[in-house]
Amino acid sequence: QLQASGGGTVQAGGSLRLSCVASGRTAISYSMGWFRQAPGKELEFVTWISYSDGSTRYADSVKGRFTISRDIVKNTVYLQMNSLKPDDTAVYFCAASPFYQFKISISGYDYWGQGTQVAVSS
Repeated sequence: QLQASGGGTVQAGGSLRLSCVASGRTAISYSMGWFRQAPGKELEFVTWISYSDGSTRYADSVKGRFTISRDIVKNTVYLQMNSLKPDDTAVYFCAASPFYQFKISISGYDYWGQGTQVAVSS
């Protein structure tokens, strides 16, 4: 029910925009998050947007560089990533949470997209 896309390879300082298209119930009343998993590391929270009021949260490592947004008509959540760094290299996953409150733990999310690879070269 979640389809992520938009990954690729960019040089440090570049930008990418990831998209996550939701279908079914997730498109209507789920908050959305982005997580990432770098090689050899655990899955980590990146950002979140509430379905109720559009409020957002960001990991400290991406604040000021990444922006999450959603297009309700298109049932799509976007992750605009600017000023990319090699440390941003990871597989990025979108996820849907049934809670309107912020959830940082993966246990707060019911549905997951397939992941899209982002590689940032120095």
